[in-house]
Amino acid sequence: MRALDIKLFRDLIRLWAQALAIALVVGGGVATLLLAVGSYRSLDETRIAYYERYGFGDVFATVRRAPKGLVSRIAEIPGVVAVDARIAKFALLDIPGFSEPATGMVISLPEIGEPPLNRLYMRVGRTPDPSREEEVVVNENFAEAHRFTLGSSFAAILNGRKRDLTIVGVALSPEYIYAVGPGDIIPDGRRFGIVWMSERALASAYDLKNAFSSVSLKLLPGTSERETTTRLDALLDRYGGRAAYGRKDQISHAWLDHELDMLNNMSRTLPPIFLLVSAFLVNLTLSRLVSLEREQIGLLKALGYRNASIVLHYLKFVGIIALIGIAIGSAVGTWLGAYMTNLLAGFFRFPFLVFVKNPDLYVIAGALSLFAAMVGALRALREVVALAPAVAMQPTAPPSFRSVLPASVSMAGFVSQPTTMMVRNITSHPIRSLFTTLGMALATAILIVSLFLGGTMEQLIDATYFLADRQDATVSFFEKRPREVAFQIARLPGVLTAEPYREVPVRIRNGHIERRIIIRARPRDAELNRIIDADLRPVVLPESGLAISAMLARILKVQIGDTVEVDLLDGERRTVLFPVAALVEDYLGIRGMMDQEALAKLLREAPMANSVNVSLDGSRQDEFYAALKAMPVVSSLSLHASSLANFRNVTALIITTMASIYTGLAAVIAFGVVYNSARVSLSERARELASLRVLGFTRAEVLRILLLELALLTLIAQPPGWAMGYGLAWIMRTNLAGELMRVRLVVEPATYVFASAIVIAAAVFSALIVRKRVNQFDLVAVLKTRD
Repeated sequence: MRALDIKLFRDLIRLWAQALAIALVVGGGVATLLLAVGSYRSLDETRIAYYERYGFGDVFATVRRAPKGLVSRIAEIPGVVAVDARIAKFALLDIPGFSEPATGMVISLPEIGEPPLNRLYMRVGRTPDPSREEEVVVNENFAEAHRFTLGSSFAAILNGRKRDLTIVGVALSPEYIYAVGPGDIIPDGRRFGIVWMSERALASAYDLKNAFSSVSLKLLPGTSERETTTRLDALLDRYGGRAAYGRKDQISHAWLDHELDMLNNMSRTLPPIFLLVSAFLVNLTLSRLVSLEREQIGLLKALGYRNASIVLHYLKFVGIIALIGIAIGSAVGTWLGAYMTNLLAGFFRFPFLVFVKNPDLYVIAGALSLFAAMVGALRALREVVALAPAVAMQPTAPPSFRSVLPASVSMAGFVSQPTTMMVRNITSHPIRSLFTTLGMALATAILIVSLFLGGTMEQLIDATYFLADRQDATVSFFEKRPREVAFQIARLPGVLTAEPYREVPVRIRNGHIERRIIIRARPRDAELNRIIDADLRPVVLPESGLAISAMLARILKVQIGDTVEVDLLDGERRTVLFPVAALVEDYLGIRGMMDQEALAKLLREAPMANSVNVSLDGSRQDEFYAALKAMPVVSSLSLHASSLANFRNVTALIITTMASIYTGLAAVIAFGVVYNSARVSLSERARELASLRVLGFTRAEVLRILLLELALLTLIAQPPGWAMGYGLAWIMRTNLAGELMRVRLVVEPATYVFASAIVIAAAVFSALIVRKRVNQFDLVAVLKTRD
């Protein structure tokens, strides 16, 4: 074994604790990258495979009643390779032992063979027998929520008639990976299910023989989606068709896209910070090692070792530490990535999971970590090259201290002698102190942004479920009803207040940028469902004009006073020009808002309602549910409390899990930075502290001098750490903002306190380790002259 390799082995053993701390930080960077990117790739590959194998459509549209003969004309649209025309209707479900009315999307299956698109993955059982109208297949989430098995039964109100249905199969569909019911934002298998039954049975129930109400298209690659939807709309318009839309507006695909974007954006935010801190730690440790080994470096040069050999020796030192970190990070990142992928896959209901372990991802993570470590070593290696043998073999000159304050001012009356020594040591090494403070500040910042991810979900819940949506339930109808339907709902048992609102699908456009949204209109004096601005204050809608989500305004690149084009997609089809009268900083979806009277004038109709928000007497809820089940005009019921519980249990759980993982990794960084700083300080001042012991200082007094510096730098690092943490939270909030969900930029004081507490706890833990080493000082060995 070469002499330098023996020295390398001894250095690693001697500095194992510091080397391990650096390796853990490097591993944190690798783990965060593998976690976010690995989860993203796995879920994306799973989605692609699922879509391809089971024929997920590219374009979708609904229609009141279109003849089957129209299918051949739809298939003639350029670029269309497959057409799936079917019947799809909402129905109210009555489930034994479940008092609340549930909602079902009832979809027809062809009598022979499989549907050409959106094919079912059968978990168990079989498809319905066309000759038995009561047989159905249900989605897995719905079956699990009610513990349904093959042979279980429930009732459905189909076109005003109650029918008993029997489950003969449980399935999954690429169209309903994210099966969310009307008025909800989170899937709830208890209150919303997908029910597939034979086309013959469904056509008979809704008088749609030789007709369809829903159509999906599959397009050739490269086909223009906009041109296809325009041609499809032209064919369906006379049959009451609503505007066709592509995958990006299909609710299941859109939510899955949103979650994947969140993972992808996280991979671009936190891992670079981990790598930056690891570079800093390498620089700190290696610089100190070079300083301590000046004489050895000089001796090696005097014996004929070239600069390249010595530099390579220290690069090996750094490389081994980085490789250990890469190995740890790869193992932890793979495990965390698999855990997170399985968590999300279970939530999104994939029939199978493709967990990707692409070698390129590990190579990229390792290369970036190794590069960061080598960059951190550059400054120290430059010192190695610059050292002349004759200079290096001489003891270093004692540090030159100078008075911090003017000569006329003495600190003796204000601070103790140990404190004066600590302040002078900091001011005599300003660069080292600055970088130590920066490292601790970065540790605090990462903790803040990690904790922000969890805390911001609670803020979103408060703004959405307690300040904006204050209703207990929302009753929706199959067709629009006169606004006076609210009085009918208000007379139901248990209803305290009822407020109607109207929803109209539109396409909103500014130049070439357009989006498909819903315009929601409500009474001017509405109190149950309020519009809340960024400052959490209620917004009063303008009497004319359109209010839109601030996110939608950014997408369309419009401001208050600008005019947008709006294509009305319900009732009379026409395009109108609207001034943007107000912007609303909401957090879920993108939408338009109008005064109810103004929308009625625009649509040239009497005020109508699609839904009614109600507040309920909790003691009479079961009576209210029973009354709703007897109303054939009701299509669905959305419950505020259930929606809130689902949001907490699902989306908030996913975000909180990610935040907890990142918080744990950030705590590792905090310990790595603080511990390395303490050890470097101990190494640099070992002779000084040993001399004080010989002069009569006790172990406690010597330890106090050393740890006062660490404590002061830790406290000084907190304010800049808070500022950087807020900046990182802003970056994270910007990266996570999407069309479906956004979060507020509010970092609670408790977040700053908790982040600082973790860093201070890391400092205390490091101090305890350093205390043990100080107590074990060999005074004779430390004080040996290095001439």
